[in-house]
Amino acid sequence: MEYDVWGVRGLFPSLGDGWIHLDSQVGMQIADSVARTVSTAFRTSVSDPAGAYPSARRSAGILDTARAAVADLVGADPAGVVLGPNRATLLARLGEAARRRLGIGTEIVLSRVDDEENITPWLRAAHLYGSYVRWAEVDIENFELPTWQYADLIGEATALVAVTAASSTLGVKPEVSAVAKLASAAGALTVVDAAFLAPYEPVDIHELGADVLALDAAIWGGPPVGALVFRDPAVIDRLERVAIDPTATGPAMLEVGAHQYAMLAGMVASIEVLAGLASSDAQSHRGFGTTDSRRERVVRSMTALRAHQAGLFDHLVGSLRSLPLVMVLGARSAGVPMLSFTVAGVPANRVTQRLADNGICALTSRGGSRVLEAIGVGEVGGAVTVGLGHYSTVHEVDQLVRVVASLG
Repeated sequence: MEYDVWGVRGLFPSLGDGWIHLDSQVGMQIADSVARTVSTAFRTSVSDPAGAYPSARRSAGILDTARAAVADLVGADPAGVVLGPNRATLLARLGEAARRRLGIGTEIVLSRVDDEENITPWLRAAHLYGSYVRWAEVDIENFELPTWQYADLIGEATALVAVTAASSTLGVKPEVSAVAKLASAAGALTVVDAAFLAPYEPVDIHELGADVLALDAAIWGGPPVGALVFRDPAVIDRLERVAIDPTATGPAMLEVGAHQYAMLAGMVASIEVLAGLASSDAQSHRGFGTTDSRRERVVRSMTALRAHQAGLFDHLVGSLRSLPLVMVLGARSAGVPMLSFTVAGVPANRVTQRLADNGICALTSRGGSRVLEAIGVGEVGGAVTVGLGHYSTVHEVDQLVRVVASLG
């Protein structure tokens, strides 16, 4: 199916501000249907779903629909979907809930390629419960996370392995399924941060082999809502309850406080947008006019998106590499369309300021990224990080390259 980027751009009214948005690492632009859904939900009375009155039934319906939508996004069971404000908060709760697994004599395996959202909760858990932390390192020559090292890192003492499905700074995709297979053989829980994979291609939790997937709707253009998806919902019952409600079971065991039902409604709308990206027909973005399941539409749409962005990203990488002062970090053809780069002799903050002066949104990655620190970009003034959106065009990529070239 052909991907119509100009039809897709029409779904995002914020693109009319004249800026070129290449800062997808902090979240893509929000489609009009998502904004309208949230606004409508806020104007509609909602209340605790345990009630017998109409507003309570609406809340219960929104909650069930949100779990089903997330499950369709990654090919999972709605009974294994935990919802919350963002993936960082949910992973912190999971770290607390996993204390039965952790303790003196156990080990946690982390990755330098991961974002802090999938590192800090496990460092804190290790400190609290006495687990030993082992690190998977990035290959600074090719910017990959070598899978072979996990055979040495994972052993009988391993209780948990945390790894990203796609790097937000380098775009590389570790071989998660191979890592998960090693972890499973050792009886360890595999927690995969799929926040930057889900916006770009079809995700199947079973193919990845992850026990838990972490997602963040804001990254793909949804409201600030996160999700943890358990491949086997029964695993939730073997964790400690962190919910305030002492009777909570299933996903509610990891959900603290009341849900923001308007935001959950907006997340459902954002997943419908993902399912309809391969068509500019407005009806398709609401799931109408087709007998296909939402899961089938998601897979078809995201497959078309991946094919479209592969060519656009190749153009971006090739154009940047043609500039003599630019060093591109990451940018593997098998990854997601995100990368970092440096400009010789020009600090990253000057590059992003020049880009902003020319109407381009990009990010400066100076500190807080363990993988960039390992590569050593701090010694050269940091790196610039960019990522394509569902609405990015060749013209926007060319404008980025022209501005970067002007720095030489």
